[in-house]
Amino acid sequence: MSKKYIAEFVGTFALSFVVLSALASTDVLPLAVPVIAGLTLALFVYTIGSISGCHINPAVTLGLLSINKIDLKEAFAYIVAQVLGAVLAIAVAKNLILTASAGVSTDFSGPEFFTEALGAFFFAFGIAAVVYGKAKEQMSGLVIGGSLLLGVLIASLGGSAGILNPAVAIALNSATFVYLIAPILGAVLGFKTYRYLAEQN
Repeated sequence: MSKKYIAEFVGTFALSFVVLSALASTDVLPLAVPVIAGLTLALFVYTIGSISGCHINPAVTLGLLSINKIDLKEAFAYIVAQVLGAVLAIAVAKNLILTASAGVSTDFSGPEFFTEALGAFFFAFGIAAVVYGKAKEQMSGLVIGGSLLLGVLIASLGGSAGILNPAVAIALNSATFVYLIAPILGAVLGFKTYRYLAEQN
């Protein structure tokens, strides 16, 4: 197995487990969860970014596919590794008697879908700045982790759960249409919008 798929598996497991654990803990304030997620992502950008690109999110992988930064076969393998990482996070959490849910309903909500997609848009927009070399490499973790924090805050303050990651949604038992599809749509639009802006210069 390629090392980059192992890196995606490990990174997605860590992010999913950290978010799940933070939500399950009574000692962590709800507003601290986006900060914890952003810091975790920033750490993995620096540790596995040079190995796999540190997608650790199916929406990011599909967004990169939409701008031809990854091919279809590799994108599929990345997503399989990411989902397996999320599934392992569920198993480990259950073994530790940790359970968490983003508190989402199974009913489709237009505003919830929009705000989740909007948060993913800004998250992907920040990642694209790194992908297109507009943000300094040394700042990549800060830019990407900060973009996740911004995206989660925009989404959650707008009324959604602010997950922005289908793999994490699976780990949180929140794999509804909104939390699987909205992040993908938002990420694709975020990457394409940034590509349009970057290619004008």
